Amino acid sequence: MDYGKTGAAKVRKNSPRHNEHNAKGTSKNPFSVKETKAELLARMKAAAEAKKAQ
Repeated sequence: MDYGKTGAAKVRKNSPRHNEHNAKGTSKNPFSVKETKAELLARMKAAAEAKKAQ
């Protein structure tokens, strides 16, 4: 008897279980948009201020 052929099918190993909400190429995060360093720093400072205010 071939015991390797019994049971449920194996899950794919090289693919994620679900899509990320902010994955590259989606409507929220398109490929063509590149954030500048100044915008990144401004966003990080705003997040730090919001966290400090809590």
